[in-house]
Amino acid sequence: MAAVMPGPGAGAATLGTMALHIPSPSDNGFHVGAVFVHYYGLMYVIGITLAILITQRRWRRMGGEPGLVGDVALWAVPAGIIGGRIYFDITTPKYIPHHWYGIFAVWDGGLGIWGGIALGAAVGIWRVRRHGADAGLFADAVAPALLVAQAIGRIGNYFNKELFGGPTSLPWGLYIPPSYRPAGYLGHQTFQPTFLYELIFDLALAAALVWLGHHRGIKAPGLFALYVTGYSAFRIFEESLRVDPSEHFLGLRLNMFVAIAGTIAGGVWFWYTQRYGKGVPATDGAAARRAGPEGAGAAAGEQPAGGPAGDAGPDGAAGEETAAGTGPGGEPPAEVGADSGTDRPAEATES
Repeated sequence: MAAVMPGPGAGAATLGTMALHIPSPSDNGFHVGAVFVHYYGLMYVIGITLAILITQRRWRRMGGEPGLVGDVALWAVPAGIIGGRIYFDITTPKYIPHHWYGIFAVWDGGLGIWGGIALGAAVGIWRVRRHGADAGLFADAVAPALLVAQAIGRIGNYFNKELFGGPTSLPWGLYIPPSYRPAGYLGHQTFQPTFLYELIFDLALAAALVWLGHHRGIKAPGLFALYVTGYSAFRIFEESLRVDPSEHFLGLRLNMFVAIAGTIAGGVWFWYTQRYGKGVPATDGAAARRAGPEGAGAAAGEQPAGGPAGDAGPDGAAGEETAAGTGPGGEPPAEVGADSGTDRPAEATES
């Protein structure tokens, strides 16, 4: 924290003659030779990379092919960037740089999450279905990873000195240089760090989705529906604080209406999938169980008639199949428990 002297007309943004605050970074990038690397873009690269790695791990645990994640990312990430930029240009035209290439200048900041998720998800579903995988389970695998990527991306907003709320005297208020303050707020110095609020919320929601996936039998794509619901609900709160330029409708920021619609749609979607949906919980081996009838039976632990050795079969005979001379898979007697615990103590059943 640092101290800042109040300016004229600071009003509620000051605490007497001095206020604590979060300082703004002095630079928004660095040079690598002749190339200038923007922190905003770098944070998105890091976030996307982490999202891919997290999704691969989750999809592998579900029994899916990890290579599918790379293929989906190859298509969905560019689509998400395009969709995010289109949404940004439509909803915040005042932030478009005044150059002929301004509508494309993502390196200067400006990716609307709503447009990015919408187009990225549409392209991702297309790729998943093209590979014959379950799109609902894949969506549940990617939901927490998206939140982690969004959280990292908010650090880029910090370096760009954007995505902040109204003036505040709170000790964690964010100092915004005069050249970055919106019209009408030049007399204020510290603002609500809404980028930080969202960063914390995104990580908390990601952790909550992972926990729910492990401890509750939520049918797919229930976790993704909760992601839509939770994030949209938070954005209602965030949009009520933000003062950066935006298109307004009926006196409210356009994003406020999108957030309200997303909260309602996500909630209804979650309720429907859990009450009437035919999806399976996104647990270990779920993708393999959905791959086909044979995979479903094996993953569910179906036993041959008579059950495993030592269990009573339909006729009440324990281990009848083994006694008949063959094991559950038709192995010769020598392979069924022979020398058990004597010459082969290290062998164990695959888990």
